[in-house]
Amino acid sequence: QVQLVETGGGSVQTGGSLSLSCVVYGSTSNYDCMAWFRQAAGKGRERVASIDRGGLSTYYAASVKGRFTISQDNARNTLYLQMNSLGPEDSAMYFCAADRRCTGRYPDWGQGTQVTVSS
Repeated sequence: QVQLVETGGGSVQTGGSLSLSCVVYGSTSNYDCMAWFRQAAGKGRERVASIDRGGLSTYYAASVKGRFTISQDNARNTLYLQMNSLGPEDSAMYFCAADRRCTGRYPDWGQGTQVTVSS
């Protein structure tokens, strides 16, 4: 009965920044991998960034590399996504997802937080 709760979404102008947070509730075990996904209107869900528990391996989609930074606070079961230089193409619902053993399935995910970037 794990719950992932995203916060930090909102509306910004092109070139602006947003910071997203995700807190995992109701779990006493650790996750080996966590990730951020996004889904824009009319498109499928896209993995934008992920990180392993040790923080030694990170992944970024080519579309966000150099602009987004994923980080975590394992002691607080919290995942972060710093998003800079935002453009309208980044407008989407952003979801936090967790994978206890890095299976690639990311079965646990939150309700999402909306990010809207205006021109």
